[in-house]
Amino acid sequence: MISFLSRVFIPDYQDISSPSVRQAYGMLCGAVGIGLNILLFLGKLLAGMLSGSIAITADAFNNLSDAGSSVITLIGFKMAGQKPDPEHPFGHGRIEYISGLLVSIAVLLMAYELARSSVQKLLHPEGVACSPLIVGILLASILTKLYMCYYNKTLGKKLASAAMSATAADSISDALSTTLVLVSTLVGYFTGYHIDGWCGILVAIFICCTGIQAMKETMNPLLGQSPDREFVERVKEIVCASPVILGIHDLIVHDYGPGRVMLTLHAEVSAKGDILAIHDEIDNIERKLQEELSCTATIHMDPIVTDNTQVTKMKAQIKALLREINPDFTFHDFRLVEGTTHTNLIFDVVVPYDCPMTDAEVISEIKEQIRKLPGSYFGVINIDRDFVEGH
Repeated sequence: MISFLSRVFIPDYQDISSPSVRQAYGMLCGAVGIGLNILLFLGKLLAGMLSGSIAITADAFNNLSDAGSSVITLIGFKMAGQKPDPEHPFGHGRIEYISGLLVSIAVLLMAYELARSSVQKLLHPEGVACSPLIVGILLASILTKLYMCYYNKTLGKKLASAAMSATAADSISDALSTTLVLVSTLVGYFTGYHIDGWCGILVAIFICCTGIQAMKETMNPLLGQSPDREFVERVKEIVCASPVILGIHDLIVHDYGPGRVMLTLHAEVSAKGDILAIHDEIDNIERKLQEELSCTATIHMDPIVTDNTQVTKMKAQIKALLREINPDFTFHDFRLVEGTTHTNLIFDVVVPYDCPMTDAEVISEIKEQIRKLPGSYFGVINIDRDFVEGH
């Protein structure tokens, strides 16, 4: 159904890199979600009234809250698609993440309400009625939720949408909760055991876990998570494909919402190269990153000495020295400055986030090892971090 509707209502529906197409998909899925969840609410409310089941009635209001979540998703995509303005020069793309967070909060609130109602049902158990109509409504609800999970998960991956992924997680939890409600209804009808409340508690626990996971997935991009591995590798591939680039470091990716990415990096170039020619080539690389990855790139040139045997020798010794201290240490921006009494070795050390040593301990240990090298060397060290370390 979503595929058909997208072909009808979304011009250029295959161009998912377009912000307007992406926004249209989000609004379409939100509108479909509202309609389906309202129908499910009405059907389950009828089934709950006919059966006297607290679990079915609670499940019905769960679908009503899902309709509200779909409204949030729809509004979120609409607002995220707004153009940049003076107050928000990087656009409004992160609103989509916020809408996903609100959906997760709604899921957690529903889990609480369901758990509270289930406890009341345990304290005051009542018989549950069952009929082909009730069973049919619950089965239809399960199939509908599985379908909603499928299209939200598929489009969530296709569009890299945290909000759609959160909605997909909500849908699969709804399908499971309705399955447990159906099981409790059938067990109560055929055996006389009142497990309605227990099933409600199990559903509440599952919904709570799902909500927490969805909240984590939507909060990570808001807090600033590591960029996608494939994106980072593609950036490195494009930049290092140029013959003037000898290496890169300090790559930082700034995510202002899907399709709104800015990145900065340091590119190592020969210190003896033609600065105007290198600058022109870096401009070309920045344009290529914009064309192929739809990101705004700023590249800083780092000139390095490539034909000094002393520098090459000392870089090799520092590399071996760092490997002995911690195999995960790397370094860059290496300079050798000779003085009358000693020679300064100046460089940045990239320290992993999980390193057990403090920055001060790292610097102290490296300086101590440098002093043991033959000659009069002194380390001038700056601690750096890898902002794409997660990949």
